[in-house]
Amino acid sequence: MGLFNIFSKDKKEALDEGLSKTKESFFGKLSRAVVGKTKVDDEVLDDLEEVLITSDVGVNTTLKIIERIEARVAKDKYVNTKELNGILREEIMALLEENNTTDYTQFTLPEGHKPHVIMVVGVNGVGKTTTIGKLAYQLKKMGKKVVLGASDTFRAAAVDQLTIWSERVDVPIVSQGMGADPASVAYDTMQSAVAQGADVAIIDTAGRLHNKVNLMNELTKIKRVMQKVVPDAPHEILLVLDGSTGQNAFEQAKQFTAATEVNALALTKLDGTAKGGVVIGISDQFKIPVKYIGVGEGMEHLQVFNRKEFVDSLFNE
Repeated sequence: MGLFNIFSKDKKEALDEGLSKTKESFFGKLSRAVVGKTKVDDEVLDDLEEVLITSDVGVNTTLKIIERIEARVAKDKYVNTKELNGILREEIMALLEENNTTDYTQFTLPEGHKPHVIMVVGVNGVGKTTTIGKLAYQLKKMGKKVVLGASDTFRAAAVDQLTIWSERVDVPIVSQGMGADPASVAYDTMQSAVAQGADVAIIDTAGRLHNKVNLMNELTKIKRVMQKVVPDAPHEILLVLDGSTGQNAFEQAKQFTAATEVNALALTKLDGTAKGGVVIGISDQFKIPVKYIGVGEGMEHLQVFNRKEFVDSLFNE
């Protein structure tokens, strides 16, 4: 299996830079919360709760973190505010370890089926098509044969946008143009992927959320049709969320997980926002692995999510 290690120096720098706005905002608020205080008491914990919530960690996850810190304070009797960063870091790491978030260290594909079929879902504007293009680039860089399927036939620019990415990355695309039956495109993509001996097929889908029933029906139909060619497809349903939307990303995750069996997450646009805490909350609330994060515009700026690297980057000076 070809492996592409992401933790070269430039990748670490990209992650640090991509999380810089979140770090500055979060630790700026945290510093103000403990200024003039020496002991972690109820007042400091109340302020910390506000810091976490306003950093888009989410209410439920915030309360979980606060309860854990309260338990440590009660046990140790006296906790200095200088220790708070370290304790917070440990509890966030522990939370991510308890969830289904896997410590990915490289772009890779699971063994056992060929092609590996990824169905990508998410509302328009979250960076879905861009994520597909960047993922295709990374997989091709590993030496994998990739086929794209343009099943988002509802939006005029979607097929064109995916076609541009296929040309940039130099991978084949199956499309029938705007207005075509999405399931028909997915079926043709499966046939093409099998015929070409492709390692992976990535299927784009429409991101309409105005009617959850219609969305569910469409995604179910696409899956059923794909299974006529590849019986266990799709192997991965990847939900792409825009990290810069904060709490709106939680709502989108709720809608899509209700509509289909999402089993992987990609959080994009973390470089342009101070709301990177959303990664922690979404991982905790939905128990779905965060597999990829987007920390910049370049092809190399889609990274596999590694909880240790993420937390280290967030807390390191």
